[in-house]
Amino acid sequence: MAEFTTRPVIMGTRGVVTSGHYLATAAGFRIMEQGGNAIDAAAAMCFCLNLLEPQSNGIGGEVPTLIYSAKEQKTFAVSGMGWSPNAFTIDWCRENGIDLIPGDGYLPACVPAVVGTWTTAVARFGTMSISQILQPAIELAENGFPVYQRMQSRLMTFVDRFMSLYPTSADLYCPLGRVPETGEVFRNPDLANTLKTMCAAEDAGKQKGRIAGIEAARDAFYQGPIAERILEFTTNTPVEDASGKAHAALLKLEDLAQWHASVEEPVTSSYRDFEVHKCPPWTQGPVFLQILGVVEGYDLTRMGHNSPDYLHTIIESNKLAFADREAYYGDPAFDKVPLEVLLSKDYGSMRREMIEREASLELRPGDLGNGVPAYALREVAEDNRQALGVAAAAIQDLGHDHAHTGDTTHLDAVDREGNMVAATPSGGWIGTSPVIKGLGFPLGTRGQMFYLNPQRPNALEPHKRPRATLTPTLVTKDGGPYMVFGTPGGDAQEQWTSQFFLNYVDFGMDIQEALDAPTVHSNHFPSSFYPRPAYPGRVVAESRIPQPVIDELKKRGHRVQMTGEWSNGKVMGIRFDRERGVIQGGVAAKGNIGYAIGW
Repeated sequence: MAEFTTRPVIMGTRGVVTSGHYLATAAGFRIMEQGGNAIDAAAAMCFCLNLLEPQSNGIGGEVPTLIYSAKEQKTFAVSGMGWSPNAFTIDWCRENGIDLIPGDGYLPACVPAVVGTWTTAVARFGTMSISQILQPAIELAENGFPVYQRMQSRLMTFVDRFMSLYPTSADLYCPLGRVPETGEVFRNPDLANTLKTMCAAEDAGKQKGRIAGIEAARDAFYQGPIAERILEFTTNTPVEDASGKAHAALLKLEDLAQWHASVEEPVTSSYRDFEVHKCPPWTQGPVFLQILGVVEGYDLTRMGHNSPDYLHTIIESNKLAFADREAYYGDPAFDKVPLEVLLSKDYGSMRREMIEREASLELRPGDLGNGVPAYALREVAEDNRQALGVAAAAIQDLGHDHAHTGDTTHLDAVDREGNMVAATPSGGWIGTSPVIKGLGFPLGTRGQMFYLNPQRPNALEPHKRPRATLTPTLVTKDGGPYMVFGTPGGDAQEQWTSQFFLNYVDFGMDIQEALDAPTVHSNHFPSSFYPRPAYPGRVVAESRIPQPVIDELKKRGHRVQMTGEWSNGKVMGIRFDRERGVIQGGVAAKGNIGYAIGW
């Protein structure tokens, strides 16, 4: 057995599915067995994950998605990111004493994007009805599933908040006045009924065809009875947030009804013999491509896997790419993001030359020809001053660390036709917004990622998408399907997944060993999450990395913090081997509950 492998590579010829919870993976497998393709299976897994990992994601959140269509022989990005309310503006924040958008409550709520993402994806690329796809989630919500250790431990951190601020959440998750024990069966009948409402709408609309039925299911959520209940509850029951005041939601019916998921061109760059595809800069996805653009100029295999030289190079490359994220990324429908420069080989070479033997303790956005934007450095300093002024207890109460490494989940699906899906569901988690009575889920808080400086990208504007951390990856080779992968982990997602990818393509590990190998991540740059702390030079390293390597990193100026042996992320992925007709997949043993199934 290879050095890092703790699980076998899952192999099949008909299809392989992965997800953050084994019961969701089983649902995706079931959909494929019933004749669905990878897109159908991915949608089914997502709705199950919304139920099974409520501490990490929900139907009120987001799901940036990448799809390779075997029929069209092309990769697409589906914008699984809702926009901000029309009424939520920088002027509104100033008038109401909001200096930093809170990470909880209703103010940071954007339009829930999960339903619209999958109805759009299934209508265009799938084969099944929404009712077929929702059936596994409905059954799990009605019949229940056993509470597992991580869910139970996260509920323990939320229970005081539920009891004091979120009584509807307490009714659902602590119905006996306590958190359920590991192994107790948990049910969410209100969520089951929400999904049934969509199925009933589809049934009424499908007489005009499959697509019309799917659109009717979508409309039930965004302008029908579900939308009406969302708005009734969140506008009539203000909730206290981190600002210290109670606010109602600013979402209106027109915000929900006018939003639609869009099918877009991905952002694509080459790495060695591969084409690597990411979602556009309404996510942090291009960071991954920038990291690869820097490290491509090194002989990584000669350095040695997880050697001091290798890890130093990876860490410094990460810091440079994330500095550019802070300076330049935002919703391209509003912000001009200079990707043609940031992803160019010349720019990657220039950034590579900035890496020295000692760790940099500065945030260094690139100069794209007109000097580094003044707002980038000024605002970073101001954000960090505010962040570090927030009591550590308050941050802990929200369940936040620098990078939100415990939130979010992921899923992948590949079928024998070569359809591939990578999707990263997140937001709408139960720790930061109350469960909507009668619907069984809370709204998300993704709007906390907006800035309130109108001069910079990713500044708050009406009907704008906040720059999300959620970032699936899809790889093609010679234009054909090759690999999909992703992980939970907030700001660390690009860092862990780039190490996985390099493990596989540069160091020749099999897919499971590449997933399980120990990793590091940097907290050097400002967090995407309230209250945006930054810790210059900080590196979090799994304790399986040898101590002499850690000692050398410290000598070079890295401020290393050790974490558990299997703590960084829950990376998963699937490889499509066209030549052999074999599909291979796996999930890192980190996090325990993620699994792959294939046949």
